[in-house]
Amino acid sequence: MLTIHAADELRHTWDDPAPVKDGAVVVEGARVAATGSLADLQERFPGARVRRWPGVLGPALVHEGPLPGAPTPRERVHAVLKLGAVAVLEEYAGTAELRAAAERNDVVVLASAVRRPAVLQTGRADLAVFDETGACVATVCAGRLVHRRR
Repeated sequence: MLTIHAADELRHTWDDPAPVKDGAVVVEGARVAATGSLADLQERFPGARVRRWPGVLGPALVHEGPLPGAPTPRERVHAVLKLGAVAVLEEYAGTAELRAAAERNDVVVLASAVRRPAVLQTGRADLAVFDETGACVATVCAGRLVHRRR
């Protein structure tokens, strides 16, 4: 099923010099099928489900510090997703339990922080939406909506 994630603004990278107002990303499975204005994408993909979010839509983040504390590895990984991140550094996912929890949730474990998050056509659909205060509104990891603020 195709899903269009739309927001007030789309940034392909967080320092994107030309953000798209009323921008959107079409997600098909775990991949980005298209990006552009919501109006254009709704016309191109008329049967797609639309999820409209308040704020700025862009690439999900890399969590570069220790995973937040929580009673279980699964909850620690979910806490990262709630921050808008879908990747963690290997040095902070040092236990087999944390790595397994990350893998089960499609969270990428990186050897170093060299990855520059970007929304790319045919790339993995890792997205995050942040409101005007910087709080994460929604996180999409490998095409799945894994967090939304209520």
